[in-house]
Amino acid sequence: MATTVRRSTLTLPAAPLGQENPLPALVPLDEAHTVEDRDRAALPPDMARQVGYEPLRTVLPTRLLDGYGRKRVPTDLDTLVIENDRLRATVLPGLGGRIHSLHHKPTGRELLYSNPVFQPACFALNGAWFSGGVEWNIGATGHTTLSCAPVHAARVPAPDGSGEMLRLWEWERLRDTPFQVDLWLPDGSDFLHVGVRIRNPHDRPVPVYWWSNIAVPEDERTRVLVPAEETWYFAYEGRLRNVPVPEWEGVDRTYPARGDFPADYFYEVPRAARKWIAALDGEGRGLVQTSTDLLSGRKLFVWGRGPGGRRWQQWLTKPGTPGYAEIQAGLARTQLEHVALPAGEEFAWLEAYGPLAADPGTVHGADWAAARAHTADRLESALPRADVEAAFAAWRPYADTEPEGPRLATGSGWGALEAARGGHHLPGTPFDADTLGPDQEPWTELLRTGVLPAPAKVLPPGPAPVSREWRELLEAAQPTAPAGTELDYHLGVAQWAAGDRSQAVRSWERALTHDDDWPALRCLAVADLQEGNTVRAAQRYLAAFQDAREESREGGPWTAAMAAL
Repeated sequence: MATTVRRSTLTLPAAPLGQENPLPALVPLDEAHTVEDRDRAALPPDMARQVGYEPLRTVLPTRLLDGYGRKRVPTDLDTLVIENDRLRATVLPGLGGRIHSLHHKPTGRELLYSNPVFQPACFALNGAWFSGGVEWNIGATGHTTLSCAPVHAARVPAPDGSGEMLRLWEWERLRDTPFQVDLWLPDGSDFLHVGVRIRNPHDRPVPVYWWSNIAVPEDERTRVLVPAEETWYFAYEGRLRNVPVPEWEGVDRTYPARGDFPADYFYEVPRAARKWIAALDGEGRGLVQTSTDLLSGRKLFVWGRGPGGRRWQQWLTKPGTPGYAEIQAGLARTQLEHVALPAGEEFAWLEAYGPLAADPGTVHGADWAAARAHTADRLESALPRADVEAAFAAWRPYADTEPEGPRLATGSGWGALEAARGGHHLPGTPFDADTLGPDQEPWTELLRTGVLPAPAKVLPPGPAPVSREWRELLEAAQPTAPAGTELDYHLGVAQWAAGDRSQAVRSWERALTHDDDWPALRCLAVADLQEGNTVRAAQRYLAAFQDAREESREGGPWTAAMAAL
């Protein structure tokens, strides 16, 4: 059976995602993960540098998704299905391109934890996130802002000539980096191949973050195996410590169900070792993920058996559903690090996902070295390391191949806007002008005329880019009444995103000289709160609410704006 790609639908009990929050996210939703000074001094030099490299200050220019609910109703979700005679992968293009299911036909086994519901929760950098499947995390430390966002999708010829390849692509806005994810199934293969590429089209380095998060079923006998004897342990007390694998403090931590509390285990995989991680059940069967060496990090996340972890698992799915753990693969050793991608360069690698069967006695034996060596041997038999390298080499020329036929799904218009501004030509990932929408219209006009137009309707301010290049365009823009408040307001947001808070405050104060000044009042209230001026912050919040209430209309963005205020 040649590999095919087709559209389909999946019906799940789904909670509403809600509207975007139109108030700019000037401060992060949660405290950023940081490493204490006492721990940083003990880190390897390269890890210490990357931990301190370009941490995220805000999630601008993305918007918060905090309007989701908990009342679930049967909902049809668009899917893209790629399959051969061995595997069937189901992808959700409207939800970050996540792989919802990976079904192994010969054994009838589901290799992933496939969530039977869609239930958003506040885990993404910008709010809404859901559990299950394989998630592509790009941007900065945390779950991507694209977790619940659409991506572009189309068919592309597969590298080995065995059929079709599914390409997903989008423009990641936190770091202004376009990326693509290519999925294909070689003829007769039990392994889904995934080629990933992140590009930097700019004239400066950009910080890059990537982790592929793989949800796998968890029970008392599930063991996670990885070629490592040490791990960097990070939990909610905020400390990063090097601890042994598999046993620490009298507990074998390679069994996810044996930990008490939510925790991250970032494994110290030897540089020359093959990069892989597996989750195998009591019978020695389960899923293995491997990759080319650039994707060098491996991690286990556990919720723990304590009441908090158990409660979160129940909250994210439905009663009676088995628990899950996450095995992950990333560009760095830990998720606290960002990696510099030089100007004009790209990162590219290949991942493979498939079933693995090993001897349960050895897998669950007391000899950790024997368990991981046996698992590595079984992986080498199922998918040799040389075959992964060869598949990567075969894919690389196809990464630039332009998609064929109509798009299978359409993402945002922000990539098209950035391509127009920077004159970027990105073979293989077309950000076409026909994807530009109402959110991009005023910014297209600013590019064309040097004037930011006044909104045609009385609405809360729309989303805006905040990069250095857009900030310079706003600084040079011609103020025109009645658009002056829009110009100063958006300039202030861009200045705040750049860390220039004093200039941002001055821009928002200028916006107060115009009508409809509640957006600037709210931003000034946030600035006051950050400075500890709680009395003035409260006064400005109240004034913003009263002003917005006078301006507001029924429904749509106004409902979200008033709720957020």
